[in-house]
Amino acid sequence: MNIKEIQQLIKFVAKSGVSEVKIESKDLKLSVKTGKTSSIVQSDPQVVYSAPVQNEPVVELQNAENNEAISSKEDEGLITIKSPIIGTFYRKPSPDKPNFVEVGDSISEGSVLCVVEAMKLFNEIESECSGKIVKILVEDASPVEFDQPLFLVDPS
Repeated sequence: MNIKEIQQLIKFVAKSGVSEVKIESKDLKLSVKTGKTSSIVQSDPQVVYSAPVQNEPVVELQNAENNEAISSKEDEGLITIKSPIIGTFYRKPSPDKPNFVEVGDSISEGSVLCVVEAMKLFNEIESECSGKIVKILVEDASPVEFDQPLFLVDPS
């Protein structure tokens, strides 16, 4: 199951009004519960997305072989930069140019981090703070929602 399928399942559960959905297969166990936080974790140790969202489902994946719950905690002390609009996320100004930022880059307030295309307009998303890029939470050329976390920044 890939991240897009999990996101579609979360949206379906949120809209349907059910309180819990469980899916089990040979390789993984998936549980979606409505609650006050939302987090998506792959069946391998790498975290894909984790952020507090009110009245959104909680997703929990477990490795079916050893039945260990895989969980994630929101990184403490980090600033989350979110998308101000709905659109398509791009890490570079054009296909032949380098990415605006990479993990580990130092940024200052007002630095351009990415662009979000909405209705054929490319909107530059600027940093709200100074610090160091810790995580990029969205893949290049992926759709993003309003207020969706895009970057985690260490302000120290």
